[in-house]
Amino acid sequence: MTPDLIFALPGNETQAEQLADALGCKAGALTTRKFPDGETYLRFDSAIEGKRVALVSTLNDPDAKIVPLLFAANAARMMGASKVGLCAPYLAYMRQDRSFHPGEAVTSRAMAALVSQYFDWMVTVDPHLHRYKSMAEIYTIPVTAVHAAPALSAWIAAQVKNPFLIGPDEESAQWVSETARGLGAPYATLEKIRQGDRVVTVSAPDVAVIGDRTPILLDDIISSGQTMLEVVKLLRAKGIEHPICLAVHGLFAGHSDRALTELGARIVTASSVPGPFAQIDLTRLIADGIRQTA
Repeated sequence: MTPDLIFALPGNETQAEQLADALGCKAGALTTRKFPDGETYLRFDSAIEGKRVALVSTLNDPDAKIVPLLFAANAARMMGASKVGLCAPYLAYMRQDRSFHPGEAVTSRAMAALVSQYFDWMVTVDPHLHRYKSMAEIYTIPVTAVHAAPALSAWIAAQVKNPFLIGPDEESAQWVSETARGLGAPYATLEKIRQGDRVVTVSAPDVAVIGDRTPILLDDIISSGQTMLEVVKLLRAKGIEHPICLAVHGLFAGHSDRALTELGARIVTASSVPGPFAQIDLTRLIADGIRQTA
């Protein structure tokens, strides 16, 4: 089943329109603005009583986006929407899945409780599952996690001759192996030791194994980019320049995109987070996830 109306939270207008076209439903009108004191004003300009509604909001910069999103879900309920779903191509607050030190908030569970309270279902793309086996461990609503690997494989097959996939750490192994299988391409996974939020050391890739193939560093998220930066530096030191840094979600905290391109890397991401590097369209995959879930 598909929603009757899809609404875009600010910055998600193109994604919402593309999803509406793919699903054969209408894009609704939503007005938001900020009061002088920073509070959010929000108004639905489309009639939604009795309608199945989906809100589209990719949750990079989450602290600025979550409050308006929850207000929109609450307002949709007050206006009589029969169901309210969330399409969050990038889902924030998945990394903190346990208390690593006394007193730390397990924000992945807190986020899951909020979303489960305000929405009837959710569709997202490759959430950062590490210690959780599935989203059902923390979400009490139906959640479909769409996998971007087929789209990444298709892009590599069309754009890169003789690729060699490199997972910059153990956590990337699931995306690297799945994408490599789709291509029939070789891959390797490196080892990482994290010494802080912005300090990491990475094992050196075996240049002899890469040979004359094009190295593609593949991960689910580029945030601070420190891991990929270290791998790019290691490759450059061994005479391999211009690798491709490929990710599902491009967050680029602290201008990490600039640092990678200054080292000669080419950056490509999927469309879960809009931006200049989002070249791999996920609309069809997300639309299929919505059909399964809504």
